[in-house]
Parts: sequence; structure tokens; C-alpha cells
Amino acid sequence: MDVGHLPASEFDSAGFEQTLMGSPEENPVPDMVQLLTIDGEVRHDPTYSSYVADLTADELRGFYRDMFLVRRFDEEATALQRQGELVMWVPMTGQEGAQIASGRALMPQDYVFPTYREHGVAYTRGLELSHLLRRFRGISHGGWDPREANFHLYTLVLAAQVPHAVGYAMGMARDRLVNPKLPEAATVAYFGDGASSEGDVHEGMVFAASYNAPVVFFCQNNHWAISVPTEVQSRVPLANRARGYGFPGIRVDGNDVLAVHAVTRWALEHARSGGGPVLIEAFTYRMSAHTTADDPTKYRLSADEEAWLDRDPLLRLEKHLRSRDLVDDAFFEDLREEGRNMAVRLRENVQAMEAPGFEDAFTDVYAEAHPLVREELNAHRAYEAGFADSDADPTAASREHTA
Repeated sequence: MDVGHLPASEFDSAGFEQTLMGSPEENPVPDMVQLLTIDGEVRHDPTYSSYVADLTADELRGFYRDMFLVRRFDEEATALQRQGELVMWVPMTGQEGAQIASGRALMPQDYVFPTYREHGVAYTRGLELSHLLRRFRGISHGGWDPREANFHLYTLVLAAQVPHAVGYAMGMARDRLVNPKLPEAATVAYFGDGASSEGDVHEGMVFAASYNAPVVFFCQNNHWAISVPTEVQSRVPLANRARGYGFPGIRVDGNDVLAVHAVTRWALEHARSGGGPVLIEAFTYRMSAHTTADDPTKYRLSADEEAWLDRDPLLRLEKHLRSRDLVDDAFFEDLREEGRNMAVRLRENVQAMEAPGFEDAFTDVYAEAHPLVREELNAHRAYEAGFADSDADPTAASREHTA
């Protein structure tokens, strides 16, 4: 079997590495951890292969099923937005391998801080997929209780979740000092290559290194911060940044479910056991738009997208499963039927969602009643009551209140 580190030069020759500014001597491109080639063949890696050696046939089929269903979910959510059922949607197609593989490496006691694209990770944590759509339908500020699955609410403010993850991890470590019987746990902060340029990421990594926090920084480098390519964002490979903070940085083939799963398991064990933070750069590609408000044809070439089709995480794992006779055509047909049924249920759930009343906006500000909010609510009620006497001319009350 091939060695499971793909040299940077090989990636360059394949056209998948962006040209980085600066000399190779100063900023060497790190090798890529890869355990599954694009042809579905297994590579051996002396560090990481042992972390996937115990995967069963059912678990491998489960990886494929997870990726297939979240891609089908993503397609349906995009369609719902196009049909006016959602205000906006953030697609994830192409990044299923990085999300499912890392999500399945988590333990129940670990805590996840996502951005707004981690639909696959949410699925591995047991969240009902329709709950993810509540915010995008505009009926909720969140959509789920983070405590139920240790999966935080989506963070729309770019990179704001990273300091939160570090602070939570510091709290976890302190809790175990007080009560050593608590299970070892870590947090994972997911963010994109674009968010890595935000100060929140830098500040979070400084604190994590200083306090040896049990946190894994998981960067999904999908090559585009909306319309800005990676080489404009950083003069060095993103994984190399970890050295400046004093903790390990690993670049992994983000479309290789085996490699991502192995690397994430290693990183989580390292963090939980007191080894401190780790940065994982999952080298992947966003096959769809940044959001449904984006048009990627304005800034990237279709040839670049086509070059990544062969690296599709689903296609790669399918080749591996078929080569080992772990699946047959009936498996894929059953899965397609499951996906169709899931999409129908999802659409029904979304269309049945009711918007909250306007007064709910006042009751959700504080956990307990607040006199100022109560005063504002009463003022609003009085304002609305003024329209009751002006049914014939709705603008009359408005003019009266304005006066």
C-alpha cells in the first residue's frame, strides 16, 4: 500500500494546490494526510491508519449513508429557498467528507461550535434536520437546544464561535480539576478559510495555546471566502499557522473520509488527554455557491469545479466499498428511496412551520421578565390598539400616531 502522506509536489502537479506567495524554503507546503485515494485504494500511514483500522463494514456503509443523506438534504433545502420557503440557505455540497468523518469522531461529552454550514456535523450529533431550517425560514433565532446534543447554535457572525469554543474548553479543563471523575472532553471549533483571516481566530488560538485548552480548531479550507481565493487570504498554508502559536497543525485531504476521521480522532485524543489544542486544515472544495444569494460563476471557472469532481467524497468511498464487495446496487437504490422519503418529510415539516407572534420578540430578550421590555411591549400594544378604530382608513391611525 502507498504511504498515507501525499507530498505537496504531487498535489501541485495535480492542480489542486493554490500557488502560495513567498519562497518554498520559508513557507513549505505541508504533506497531505490521505488514506483513501481518488480510486478508492487504501494508503498506509504509520501515525493515523490505526485510528480507522477498527472500522467495521457497517460503519463504512454508515459513512456513505450519512454523506448521501446530508447531500440530499442540502439539495432539498436549496430547492426550498428557490421556491420562497426559506429566506436564504448555505449549501455544503462537496464538504460532506470533512463534516461526516469529523463528526463521527466526536464523543457525546465533546462540544461543537459550528459556523453556519456544518449541516453534516449537526446530523452526526443527532439533530433533526428540519430544525436547522428554522432560522433560515426566519421563525427562530436558533432552532434547537444546544444542550441536548452538545452542538451550539449556528454562528452567523464570522469566526465569533472560535473564542467561544476556547473559553468553553478552558471551562471544561477547570471542571475536571475540581471534579476528576468527569469524563475527558474537548471542544471543536469549525470555521472556513475565509474566517481564518478574522481576528477572532487569532485571539482564540493565542488563548488556547496559553492555557493549553482542550480544543480542536477544524478549518474547512474550501478554497473560497465567498469570492476571495485562499492565496489572497494567506501567504502560508493555513496548517502552518499552528506553529506560530506552539501547537500541532495537520493538513488532511478533506474529501477522504478515512483520513479526516483518523486525524480528528487523533486530535481529539490529544486535546482531551491534556496535550493542548490542534489545528486541522481539511483541504476540500465548495462545489456549490457560498449561499443562495451568491453567484460563483462571477469569480471562478467551471474548469476548476470539474477538476474536483473526481475527488467527490461520495464517489471515492463508493469505489472503495464496491472494490471490497461491501455494497451492491440494491444498497444504493434503497438509499435513494430513503433520500426521497426524507426530502418529502423535510418539505412537509418546513411548510408546517408557523411564524411566532410579534410579541414573542419581546419575551425572548431575557430569561426573566424585565421592566423596560415590559414597558416597550405595552407601548407597542397601545400603538396597535390605535388601529382598531380606523378600519375604514388604516392610514388614519398611522397619521394620528405620527402626529
